[in-house]
Amino acid sequence: MEDATVRIGKKGPTTFLIDEIAKQLDKRKTVKVKVLNTALRGEKTEEIAQKIASETCSEITELRGHTFIIHKPKKS
Repeated sequence: MEDATVRIGKKGPTTFLIDEIAKQLDKRKTVKVKVLNTALRGEKTEEIAQKIASETCSEITELRGHTFIIHKPKKS
């Protein structure tokens, strides 16, 4: 498994970070995200993953520990 291309830190999933993930999804179709412990104040990794997936119109393909992979299907 390759390293995460995006890391979510203490500020959580900011608008800037979500925009960056969206750009990477447009380019690669799949992005691996690691949620650092400092980002988990009152939120679980799964909740953060769901929020990012819904805001980037993508789907979660894998969720393990504090890391998840999202995929954006091709536009038809």
